[in-house]
Amino acid sequence: MENIVLFDPGVRSLNKGDEIIMRSARMELAKSGLLQGRYVIHSATHAPIVTWYQNTVFNPRMKFYDHAKYKFICGSNLLWKNMMKPRPVFNVDLTNCRPYRNSILMGVGLGQAHSKTNWYTKKLYSKILNKNVVHSVRDQHTADFLKSLGYKAIDTGCPTMWQFTSDFCRSIPEKKADNVIFTLTDYGRDKTNDQKLIDILLQHYKTVYFWIQGAFDKEYFDSFKNTETIKIVDPTLEDFSSVLREHDIDYVGTRLHAGMFAMQHKKRTIIIAIDSRVRDLNAAYALHVIQRDNISKLSNLIETSFATDVQLKEDNIREWLSQFEVVSS
Repeated sequence: MENIVLFDPGVRSLNKGDEIIMRSARMELAKSGLLQGRYVIHSATHAPIVTWYQNTVFNPRMKFYDHAKYKFICGSNLLWKNMMKPRPVFNVDLTNCRPYRNSILMGVGLGQAHSKTNWYTKKLYSKILNKNVVHSVRDQHTADFLKSLGYKAIDTGCPTMWQFTSDFCRSIPEKKADNVIFTLTDYGRDKTNDQKLIDILLQHYKTVYFWIQGAFDKEYFDSFKNTETIKIVDPTLEDFSSVLREHDIDYVGTRLHAGMFAMQHKKRTIIIAIDSRVRDLNAAYALHVIQRDNISKLSNLIETSFATDVQLKEDNIREWLSQFEVVSS
């Protein structure tokens, strides 16, 4: 039986957004037929797969990785221009990279944009990335980065967006719901504007829910005033999904992938941009985004009816998927 490896950013992550990405990536690969009739395993990107010793000596388990039909690195901000920094986001180095050999990117983004790419990083990517395929990346900036290193890449957007066809977008309500679920971002704090966000939501919605996406989001939430009536939703995709399915509800928040998850559940969504990642995606895909430093505009946007019309790059997605063989039934 042919094997497929899915390198999974959701395992051992402190951010449930990585689970949302992985859930979407696997769903899209399954829809394409690529997983059918093949043995599929998940391996964590946030933790080393093997030790340096296992990387170089005979190891029966390595046979699975060495002979896999396809290896997909599934989304998230895994690419960095300097992989010598001790970051746990993509936990791989030259001593333990063998399982990744000839891997294919699927909606991966560039998490470090302002440094130069050093020799070590180029060497590591040469050991990891397949040189004979077109890689799927989250945005044009990441595509340009890979092309500068000699790889082929195409902007497909994040896998969390791939189902947002025109027909799907038309099923998302245009008018404000009675309730709202929101998020905050523990690593991107702005006490003044985030307090304004909370106050605006309490003013415009009957019931306000808060979903904990990051490991330290609840700690940040507890530092705010006027939160006594807000209902806390546990940090699981199952609990988040349950609230979305059972209530007439909007999503408003600083967490991008919580917003994508809400849209997947056909909920009207407003993303509060706190970094360039959201601004870049908004420019390319026409999401409903406001800048956090313009949070005063949120009240008007909440009360305004608007259609969702994501400018999905469907041709690029089809082009990327067409490279791979589906098992004949």
